[in-house]
Amino acid sequence: MGGFAAIGECMIELSGANGDQWRMGFAGDTLNTSWYVRALTDADFAVDYVTAFGDDPFSLKQRTFLAENGINTAHSPVITGARPGLYAITLTDAERSFTYWRNDSAARHLGDDPHALALSLDGRKIIYFSGITMGILSPKSRQNVLNAVSNARRQGTLVAFDANYRPRLWENAETAKQALIDAYHVADIALPTFPDENALFGDATPEETAARIASYGVREIVVKDGTEPALVVAGDQQSRVPAVRANAVDTTGAGDSFNGGYIASRLAGLEPVDAAARAHRVAARVVEFHGALAPMGEARKAFSS
Repeated sequence: MGGFAAIGECMIELSGANGDQWRMGFAGDTLNTSWYVRALTDADFAVDYVTAFGDDPFSLKQRTFLAENGINTAHSPVITGARPGLYAITLTDAERSFTYWRNDSAARHLGDDPHALALSLDGRKIIYFSGITMGILSPKSRQNVLNAVSNARRQGTLVAFDANYRPRLWENAETAKQALIDAYHVADIALPTFPDENALFGDATPEETAARIASYGVREIVVKDGTEPALVVAGDQQSRVPAVRANAVDTTGAGDSFNGGYIASRLAGLEPVDAAARAHRVAARVVEFHGALAPMGEARKAFSS
């Protein structure tokens, strides 16, 4: 099959509130990254989103939306009687907070069928997943995902992982730590965010974050830190790559779009430092739009500027 596959949850997004009027879209951390990988790669490069869908009208809208934007869904199952999760974005200036309704989300079952999951990931050039992917799953499904990713990696697929720690998804911090460490152990590329790692692991600096993740066997690490420079560690090289100034109106998709820009850059053959610089340009443009998904054309302009 080749191409790129991301694993996670596509949610209904309510954004851009104007009084009691909201704009409905679709988003979710790994979906957002898939959106930007789709935008920044050639049209004939396969991009698949591996999840689970309900059988309600909103789930049908999800699948139609993805197909219309060139994102396939591989062997993602349809769960009878299930429906999508939902979240609303509340903004204070450009900074966002979220309210979630996701307990009955169909995506919580994306790892229940190991055979379908293996088919979805077979033969990929690169697979991407996150700590949110892990956090929404039952322990058994979580292990199914790790097994499928690890099996694909043994067959030559690269694996990228962003811990994206969200305390509300986890029963306790110790469970989260172990699950994220397990995920790092099957990753070739790590794309963590320093404040998340500091909150869970107590890292004092991005350098401490990178050293800890390297101890799990990860060869390529980019530690994001908001508007601060990203720390890029690849082999014996460490570099700080400055962020790009933006007129931000909504930071919802900043880290996810950075990840998409970075992965697309590496797929195009750029070295890690150059890939991080392009990723910063993409993220800076994305935060100038409301919602997680900026127009693909705008992302492409930033990527190639």
